[in-house]
Amino acid sequence: MKISEAQLVKGCGEGNRESQRELYRRYSAAMLMVCIRYSKNREDAEDILQEAFIKVFKNIRNFKQKSTLGYWIKRIVVNTALNFQRGKLYLFPMVELDDQSEVTISDQAISNCGLEELTKMIQKLPVGCQVIFNLYAIEGYNHREIAEMLKISEGTSKSQYARARTLMKQLISQANNINYEKYQ
Repeated sequence: MKISEAQLVKGCGEGNRESQRELYRRYSAAMLMVCIRYSKNREDAEDILQEAFIKVFKNIRNFKQKSTLGYWIKRIVVNTALNFQRGKLYLFPMVELDDQSEVTISDQAISNCGLEELTKMIQKLPVGCQVIFNLYAIEGYNHREIAEMLKISEGTSKSQYARARTLMKQLISQANNINYEKYQ
């Protein structure tokens, strides 16, 4: 018998280990992927995931069902990842966007990269670029929201995102050149 989301929340709120195990089973794989995008290695991602689930279980009674449980858990995971990175968050000095050399890349080049390969590329970004790229391009926050979350200026968020995009394009281009050369 499948436990409903409401029953799962109620059980976790009561400290029921079976409910906690089921909640973790349902959401841990997807949330680990979120953690991996915000970290430099799997070990850090697993630490973030563990800390996030501790927060989930501790605060599950505060879940008001105004959103899905998955979305609520993801918010906790993202905030935990941001807190984890905050100590080492190094943001490049602001650069004028005109100074960024534009690297063009085709949709075909992006589709040649698998999810795991793209995730590894995101992990190669400098921490500041990585965090802002994830928040803007993947999580869907706007630059004003990112600036508020990270306590930086909106311009810094925009310049970090522009730098992240340029670096990602370079990484994708390099990966496709390597992939292309394999088949020659």
